[in-house]
Amino acid sequence: MATTARDYYDVLGVPRDAAEADIKKAFRALARELHPDVSEAPDAEHRFREVAEAYEVLSDPERRATYDRFGHAGLRRGGFEPSFADFGSIADVFAAFFGEDLFGAAGGSRRPSSRGGDLSATVEIDLEDAFTGVSVDVPIDVAEPCEHCDATGAEPGTGMVTCTTCNGSGMLRRISRNVFGEFVSQRTCPHCGGEGRVLEDPCGDCRGEGRVVSRQMVEVDVPAGIHDGQRVRIRGSGHAAFRGRDRGDVYVTVRVRPDPRFVRDGDDLHTSVRLTMTDAALGTNARVPALGGDLDLQVPAGVQPGDVRVLPGKGMTSLGSARRGDLYVRLDVAVPARLTDEQRRLLEEFDRVTDGDAYVRDDEDEGFFRRLKSALR
Repeated sequence: MATTARDYYDVLGVPRDAAEADIKKAFRALARELHPDVSEAPDAEHRFREVAEAYEVLSDPERRATYDRFGHAGLRRGGFEPSFADFGSIADVFAAFFGEDLFGAAGGSRRPSSRGGDLSATVEIDLEDAFTGVSVDVPIDVAEPCEHCDATGAEPGTGMVTCTTCNGSGMLRRISRNVFGEFVSQRTCPHCGGEGRVLEDPCGDCRGEGRVVSRQMVEVDVPAGIHDGQRVRIRGSGHAAFRGRDRGDVYVTVRVRPDPRFVRDGDDLHTSVRLTMTDAALGTNARVPALGGDLDLQVPAGVQPGDVRVLPGKGMTSLGSARRGDLYVRLDVAVPARLTDEQRRLLEEFDRVTDGDAYVRDDEDEGFFRRLKSALR
């Protein structure tokens, strides 16, 4: 992660509600201004990397949502690291981010890249797995280096030869004349893609690509405490480069299935326990659902419907640390809905011999509205 702590929106000079098109426009303008190929300012390289990192986050809806909610710390917990550490020419930058050349045209020539492309995948896990951490195998279709040609794209024993279309220049020039003078136009050679060389005999297995696509299983180590929608980065398991062995990364989005027993709030968990009317009045030992195993909760006599008990350190594991959140237990008191004649008689007798003092709690003086707000919390 870069050391910068500046707000990404300030870096690009856009408001926090900026549309995707505005973010892209701001980045394009700053990239043209700050790229070391263009700017002579001593801090141009540092500022350019800062701008590139900001765009990489804000142009991705998932990363942007994480940043808006948790800031730089949330991105670090999610395993984010800037992908574009080293840039070539400014034209390469626009090709990398937008698939365009410097002037906005669609990228045409297919030149060998020093690094393969990244892959994305999605895996679903249970809340219990997010609590403990889990290792999951994820199937991906990935371009791997061709072993037949050793990723060169050429049949063994052959190599590259000079392109006869452009005579090795990689460019085709056209001269036209009219009454205004002589004009020279230049374009990338369509035969060699601008390399100036072509394969003498393309590999029969990969057809000159230097890589072949196959289905692979990638092992993903999902850390304990991960949140729904966060991503895990697996270095060096993505696509191989065109006619090369350097591979990109795999970004796995983790979806955490809801657990009907709990509501998750950050690292805290909320659950409920159902008590009978007599249990609430007399007190009881209740069994509370919890990740890692159910817990016993001693319920004192006289608890009220909606009372909440907090079990410290019994919530979710905090991502990247040994800390754990809390478990909040709401006590739901069930009132009998169907009574026999005898049960009704006994309740009526109880009501007859009970005065108002039996319903007064020790904290009754806190007031109705304060207790109402406590219940709502």
